[in-house]
Amino acid sequence: MRTTLTIDAQVLAEFKRRAAESHRTISGLVEDALREHLSRERDQAATKPLDFPVVGGDGVAPGVDLSSNAALSRYIDAADAVHDRFRGESPSPDGVDGPPDGAGRPSRKRTRG
Repeated sequence: MRTTLTIDAQVLAEFKRRAAESHRTISGLVEDALREHLSRERDQAATKPLDFPVVGGDGVAPGVDLSSNAALSRYIDAADAVHDRFRGESPSPDGVDGPPDGAGRPSRKRTRG
């Protein structure tokens, strides 16, 4: 379909440059850009924000660094160890806190790297 658009001179110059570099037509590049823009809008509209409820407490525990996966892993391991001690369980021989496989809780084998 043929149509007429008013396009900013700098934008058109960039499309012309890219068309020449990629050996494509300006129309093809503009059409691809429009399709991508429409797809992105459709994806954003389909993505609903997640609502994580806070159940009691005062927020993040003291000393927990939410920007560090390693720090979170250490905190979770320590919390699991406390939980396991409370339940009367001892650390497993493989170094992962908690009961051995098949002892009522799924195994949490982790690789550290």
